[in-house]
Amino acid sequence: MNDAVPEPGLPEQEPDLPVQEPDLPVQEPGLTDEDPSAAAPLDVPRTPTGHAEVDAQLERLADADHLATDGHLEVYEDVHRGLRDALTALDARPGPPAPTRHPTAAPQ
Repeated sequence: MNDAVPEPGLPEQEPDLPVQEPDLPVQEPGLTDEDPSAAAPLDVPRTPTGHAEVDAQLERLADADHLATDGHLEVYEDVHRGLRDALTALDARPGPPAPTRHPTAAPQ
C-alpha cells in the first residue's frame, strides 16, 4: 500500500513543470523605451565633397536626426532645393569660349 510517504534517504522529486519565460517586448532598433515614436539619430556619415555649397546642404541633413518622422520631409525638400540650386549655378557660370570654325572652312 502507498501512503505517499517517501522512503528514507531518497530526495523528494517535484513534478516537471514547464518553464515559463517572461513576455519581453520586442524593441526595434533606434527606438527608445520612453517613446517609441521619438526621434533617433541615424548617424549616417557624410563625406565632404570639397564643394562648399554642396557640403553645407549635406550637413543640413543632420537636422532631420532631431525631428520626428513627419518633420523630415521639410528638411529633405530644403536640401533638394539647395542641391538643385547649386547644380543650376554650375550651368550658369561662364566657361571657356566655344571653339569656332574658320568662316572659309567647308562644313564637314
